[in-house]
Amino acid sequence: MPSRLLSFRLTLAAAAVLAAWSVHAEQAPVAPEPAQQTPVAPEVAERAPVRLEEPAPPAMQKIEVKGSTTAYDPRRDDTASKMVVGSEEILRYGDTSVLDVFKRLPGITVNGASGRGGGEVRMRGLGGGYTQILLNGERAPAGFSIDSLAPDAIERIEVLRAASAEFSTQSIAGTINIVLKKAIQNAQRELKLSRADAGTYQTSYGNLQLSCRDGGFSYSLAASMYRNDYHYDTPVAERGSDAQGAPSLLRDIRSQGHGRNEGLNLAPRLNWTLAGGDTLTWQNYINAGRWSGTAHDVATTTLGTPSTYRQEDQERSGQNAFLRSDLSWMHKLEAGAKLELKLGGNGFRSSGDTRDIGVNAPGGAARDSSVAAVSVEKGFSSTGKYSTPFGEGQAVTLGWDGGVSLRDDERAQRERDVPGSHPVNSDEGFSAKVRRLALYGQDEWNMTPQWSVYAGMRWEGVDTRSDSNVYDTVSQRSSVWSPLFHSLWKLNSKDQVRLALTRTYKAPATSSLIPRRFTSANNSQTEPDRRGNPHLKPELALGLDASYEHYWGEGGLLSASASMRRIDGYTRQGLLFEDGRWLSTPVNAGQALTRGVELEAKLPLRSLVAGAPQLDLRASLSRNWSRVDSVPGPDNRLGQQTPLSAVLGADYKAAGGSLSAGGSFVFKNGGAVRVSERQRAYVSVRRELDVYALWKFDAKNQLRMALSNLLAQDEYSESSYSDASGVLTRNSTTAGRVQARLTMEMKF
Repeated sequence: MPSRLLSFRLTLAAAAVLAAWSVHAEQAPVAPEPAQQTPVAPEVAERAPVRLEEPAPPAMQKIEVKGSTTAYDPRRDDTASKMVVGSEEILRYGDTSVLDVFKRLPGITVNGASGRGGGEVRMRGLGGGYTQILLNGERAPAGFSIDSLAPDAIERIEVLRAASAEFSTQSIAGTINIVLKKAIQNAQRELKLSRADAGTYQTSYGNLQLSCRDGGFSYSLAASMYRNDYHYDTPVAERGSDAQGAPSLLRDIRSQGHGRNEGLNLAPRLNWTLAGGDTLTWQNYINAGRWSGTAHDVATTTLGTPSTYRQEDQERSGQNAFLRSDLSWMHKLEAGAKLELKLGGNGFRSSGDTRDIGVNAPGGAARDSSVAAVSVEKGFSSTGKYSTPFGEGQAVTLGWDGGVSLRDDERAQRERDVPGSHPVNSDEGFSAKVRRLALYGQDEWNMTPQWSVYAGMRWEGVDTRSDSNVYDTVSQRSSVWSPLFHSLWKLNSKDQVRLALTRTYKAPATSSLIPRRFTSANNSQTEPDRRGNPHLKPELALGLDASYEHYWGEGGLLSASASMRRIDGYTRQGLLFEDGRWLSTPVNAGQALTRGVELEAKLPLRSLVAGAPQLDLRASLSRNWSRVDSVPGPDNRLGQQTPLSAVLGADYKAAGGSLSAGGSFVFKNGGAVRVSERQRAYVSVRRELDVYALWKFDAKNQLRMALSNLLAQDEYSESSYSDASGVLTRNSTTAGRVQARLTMEMKF
């Protein structure tokens, strides 16, 4: 490599490093870069037949064909680190919710009770929106739940611990990109029928996969339907004490309810291969669902002031629909360059009706309120990427990512004039417009055969405006420069070291900016009203990641990594006493620091012992620490961070492949969290054991069985508030249940 070119590349890399440590940005996102596939073609050697001089038939020599290929592995070969979870692992347990897949992945945790649906996906143990979730590289609209996404519609899950320029850098903890199915198989027709039962939670599920190819045209369709029925009986306790520690409140609440939700997922995809190698793809995703349920809470106060309503009953129902459509074109240019363009549109609609009845004494209603709400969001996006080789072993990419989304919300509240009530009737309308634009460039090159470097820069701007008949117009404009640097050193054929410096951020959600008040029926320090903050600023983070990886055999891995994030403008929920009511609102509260260590191991037994059974062992351990400067310690963890998590797993395949089985054990440490100077929270330790077995009857029929949450551990949570007048605590317990699931899979 010419010394002048080497000098230029080193200068560019150094500039990216310095920028990452010195840029003072206003606000903006950063994201990870896709890996470039560089498979090595096999070498083929042939020896031609040799003809003897004497008259005789030609003697044919044996022809030997020798081939060697190095399989492309994005985790091992990409300069910007990426873990890819394939379809086989996603479908291994027959899960009907993608959240159940996430909880078994290394370095990822999902909060919430097992088998109850819902929950937040976290990287580095961080909740509160620090982990970025993408669908085909783009954010889903507000209100869309990935819990409704069928695992059968997913081709792969990409986990990016450090940001790269192609995706948004709203990824302080990291990015999870869910890629819908793209691979087309000839004449694939597969049907799955599944039933799961956990006593208080039942799920029925069906999935149909179709695909076909005809010359340069191919199509695929993934369709699934689900129905969940549930009921619960959850005890809640409220306890209070005065400044001297004497009991001042003793209240028990029995919370019961039942309900149902059901939905449909469709993921059709059309592909055309055009002249010159160009491709045109039209991919769609449709999700529609509806729900209904009732809740019944009865409070018994044996000491202290009775609750506002001794009994509360709620009836709710609603429906939603989500559509996303993307048209992509890939055009090949000269000298290996290519241009990729994508136009996309999405629409989301949700409507719901809720009726709340509050009773002070038997037979006497004190509140009868009905609320009808409708939310409609539509958006358009455009992305483009130009990539080209540049010099020897170097690739340059330039691109943009822009879009606009429009959201309208209507809420009508009607209250009956019943004895002892103070009816509040209102008609509220809200609208929001969010415009965003991102420009980025990245350069990845091989400095030497053992050393590769990635440098990127992304600028992203966001303009938010919201109008309403109940508050003044809210406008906020922000932008962020995000310099990024990654480096990969291959020490030898088995060992390598990574380093990444990144600037990422977290922009406030539109709902967090809107000063709309949501009232709590039994207003207290532990059940306050909620309101957005139009003055909320983004959080900006400087990140450092380092890791060591050791590979051996086929699929063997040992990995150790460490990370740090310094966050400016940290956002937490503040608690105020305003106009005689308790109010929770988000506020910026100075700096925070989070650190973490992750260990991971994959051990295929055959890579150590020849002829051993086909048994794959895996394990991971994540330890996280964090500190918030504005909150006194101890236990002032950022985003109620999960301090420790671990996953142990084993997968076995019998000879001939007719039987597969395995299991995983997931551990999540809990403990006390100091949310603010006066607020605390507590979450119990979680232990979950899942097992599965798969019987292949023939090439077209197989049966999958899974048992989840075999330990049936209850989940306990608690929140508390303390000041000079005393302490108030509220806790609840969710019963753990074992879930059994059978799935019949048929190809035809």
